[in-house]
Amino acid sequence: MNPKRKQRLFIVLFIVFGVGAAVGLTMFALSQNINLFYSPTQIAKGEAPQATRIRAGGMVVEGSVKRDQQSLNVTFDMTDYENSVTVHYNGILPDLFREGQGIVAQGELDQNNQLQATEVLAKHDENYMPPEVADALEKAGNMPKPEAEVFNK
Repeated sequence: MNPKRKQRLFIVLFIVFGVGAAVGLTMFALSQNINLFYSPTQIAKGEAPQATRIRAGGMVVEGSVKRDQQSLNVTFDMTDYENSVTVHYNGILPDLFREGQGIVAQGELDQNNQLQATEVLAKHDENYMPPEVADALEKAGNMPKPEAEVFNK
């Protein structure tokens, strides 16, 4: 092989390996930022990974909100009307957070299958429910009727 071809081969190989390494590093970085959605039933069945950031959604169980008087710690249960998951959150809850409303919490599951939330999102108007929560409730067959349908009957 003459020196000119040898040099071109090294350049092509360098480019191929460089692009491969860049794609590999990009895929690794993206996999670290994926946060999948799980319903309380999926969490109860053990389908959700522990020590990995996930999103979980459901309805806040009536009478389950417990606030620590000395700090911003809040504990509440979230349900899809089939199973419940306990959520621990340290921070200020959204203004629209209340019992019986749909929420999405982002965080990690601990050893007790309880969600240690880093963020809690609440619905933003009276008829809105996060799509993930609506899908999970619909699959469980527990989708609440909109208030307009209740009043029309």
